[in-house]
Amino acid sequence: MSFPLVNSIISWFLKKRKHQIELFLKYPLDVQDELLFKLLNTAKNTEFGKEHYFSSIRDYTDFANAVPIQKYETYEPLIERCRKGEQNIFWPTPIKWFAKSSGTTNAKSKFIPVSDEALEYCHLKAGKDMLCLYINNNEDTQLFTGKGLKLGGSTAIYEDNNSYFGDLSAIITENLPFWADFSSAPKLETALMSEWESKMDAIVDETIHENITSLVGVPSWMLLLLNRVLEKTGKDNILEVWPNLEVYFHGGVNFNPYREQYKKLIPKPDFKYYETYNASEGFFGLQDIDNSFELLLMLDYGIFYEFIPMDAYDGENSKAIPLSEVQKNVNYALVITTNGGLWRYLIGDTVKFTSTDPYRIKITGRTKHFINVFGEELIIENAEEALKVACKKTKAIITDYTVAPVFMTTNSGGGHEWIIEFKKEPSNLEYFTEVLDQTLKEINSDYEAKRYHDMTLALPKIHVAKKGLFYNWLKQKQKLGGQHKVPRLSNTRDFVEELLKLSVNQQSASR
Repeated sequence: MSFPLVNSIISWFLKKRKHQIELFLKYPLDVQDELLFKLLNTAKNTEFGKEHYFSSIRDYTDFANAVPIQKYETYEPLIERCRKGEQNIFWPTPIKWFAKSSGTTNAKSKFIPVSDEALEYCHLKAGKDMLCLYINNNEDTQLFTGKGLKLGGSTAIYEDNNSYFGDLSAIITENLPFWADFSSAPKLETALMSEWESKMDAIVDETIHENITSLVGVPSWMLLLLNRVLEKTGKDNILEVWPNLEVYFHGGVNFNPYREQYKKLIPKPDFKYYETYNASEGFFGLQDIDNSFELLLMLDYGIFYEFIPMDAYDGENSKAIPLSEVQKNVNYALVITTNGGLWRYLIGDTVKFTSTDPYRIKITGRTKHFINVFGEELIIENAEEALKVACKKTKAIITDYTVAPVFMTTNSGGGHEWIIEFKKEPSNLEYFTEVLDQTLKEINSDYEAKRYHDMTLALPKIHVAKKGLFYNWLKQKQKLGGQHKVPRLSNTRDFVEELLKLSVNQQSASR
């Protein structure tokens, strides 16, 4: 069968899904209400369903009153019982898969239950929808005349008491349809390599002679891979290696700090970037328009959504609202009920709605990843917008960063301490700092108030990290690759102190 014919057949198959997407675009609240009661009815005879009187729930208010909002730590005892072989605890069909997730660099791992329904009607469905939306927006695509280069995490699967756990990417790899494997690179044995650095080299060796038409993966790690491709081939840009490359599907971290670097690596005016919003707990959003910075909230993946306004956030004691009550430009913590057996689960992400017809969102950060030591309410969205402006004005390029508070003492005021690793340093760090600070004042009134006359917050203190500092830090923690991310903001100094200590050790070793 010829590649153009394969391209046409797969494109036709994927485009059919667009009519179902249009249904939830037209009737979003009806779709969500129907979904909630389908989930409740499915799980009414589980241990959790009986304990929380699912059979008696008649409307959303009943549901909110009957089921408490809960974090992973609260839900963990039920998940551990399920991992040891008990079933019908919080979901009626047998659960054998658990996605091991650490989120950032925290040592404690989470084991998220992944039911067969969550696999088929959420994660795998989203992968097809990602392609469906892209193909519908780009009728002349030649995506399936070549292969998609997928850079996931560790694809090793581990068995424990007849249940299996690993990165979500490993679980998905085990359950992909045949045509996905046919159209993907690297081959399975390469993807299964456990040692990250060796795997990166093997992927480069295997794919530089392939016709790669798309990229899929986390921006920070994909950037590392693409730079290795150029080192290996001696080419000036990625299009000299893969001339038919047309789209990059990315997610996991904010793309803005990496955007300019990708434009230089892939100098193609009509090259497409498509963002996805997925986690071990579920797949939530997809970019549905070319050149958009918003994500369409996917309402028919077996996930019922609730939202907690962050100005009233109180963890598990918070009051959530349904989709029907959300407003634009309000920062919300995300609460999900899923076909994987998570009930009113506080995932830890924060979002803002950019549109309510249809419901489109932007990811703004994490409930834990902010700095509010002095009432400044600094969130990731603020930090990355300020960095974007500072980089633009000073022609700097950032690789990685993290921020922590400087606590007040009897002799000195408070502040924020930044460690930034640059690919291209600003010629004037003092000016970079001033622009960063000024932008934060303009976009965050709480920060501006605390900076008034340096009374509470001093001018930010910036350390320029030695190249490779963050990579070596993650390597030291055995957190290279895949889903592992550098924590951007923290209310404690734990991460910053570790990085500063490592930086001193590296400098001493290089003398």
